[in-house]
Amino acid sequence: MLHSGISKLILMFAILDQTKKMEGKENKYQAPALEKGLDILEFLASKPVPLSQTEIAAGIDKNSNEIYRMLVSLENRSYIIRDELSGKYRLSLKLYQLSHRHSPVDELYRTGRLPLEELAHNTMQSCHLSIAYMNQVMVILHAKSPAPIALSIEEGNLFPLPLTASGKVILAYLSQEEREAALDKYDTYINFTAEQEKKFFQSLNKIKEQGFYIQTSDLAEGVVDISVPVGKTETGIMACLTVSRLTTLNINRAVKNEDILAEAAICAGIIQKRAGIISI
Repeated sequence: MLHSGISKLILMFAILDQTKKMEGKENKYQAPALEKGLDILEFLASKPVPLSQTEIAAGIDKNSNEIYRMLVSLENRSYIIRDELSGKYRLSLKLYQLSHRHSPVDELYRTGRLPLEELAHNTMQSCHLSIAYMNQVMVILHAKSPAPIALSIEEGNLFPLPLTASGKVILAYLSQEEREAALDKYDTYINFTAEQEKKFFQSLNKIKEQGFYIQTSDLAEGVVDISVPVGKTETGIMACLTVSRLTTLNINRAVKNEDILAEAAICAGIIQKRAGIISI
């Protein structure tokens, strides 16, 4: 998952830069060359095929000659690779390697893969592990159901906090101030009436009180999400484990949510123990 690794390293710069632009705050410590290099990396990361110098320049709204030296520098440092025949550029694996050297989610990824695969096998449902990342939900680990028809959620994808089961569980374990700060970027939350906001926060408090969340997906029809928290630190929840059940399949209609929840809770406990996470 090249894009997954890249996102952990450069998405922070992209979102921070965009946030500052939206707020209209001028950064007096701007580094044009660095920003140009990040623009190139982010643009290449968003494209599935190699691109020419002209295509990259057009994509980041720069002059072709303006980015030549930057492309040479990035190639010399092995961040990008230039095809000898076509002359087009693509990302190397360097960003992926750098992002995984000291990633705080490495331990969760390493210790969670086997338990998650066992959970998918035992429940015949797809499941995934998510964390909070830049006020969004990032899927860091996915285990596909062994059933012939299954839901797939790619690792590295980002989803809105207030519209996903994982996001709501993560929000449930934040303080009120942290919740509001995380939600301020979402129109869904901003446009809430006072009564809607009250009910939303009450639902989050209920999730924390119960220790789980079972609800029809807000993003996909025919899907029920069954979520449980996975450990926490002094500052709040670390991750969320979610089983996404396809309810429209005949083979799944006899499956009980409560049985899946029990299996998910066991899986979460195993991951916590293996990762040395403090229990909730």
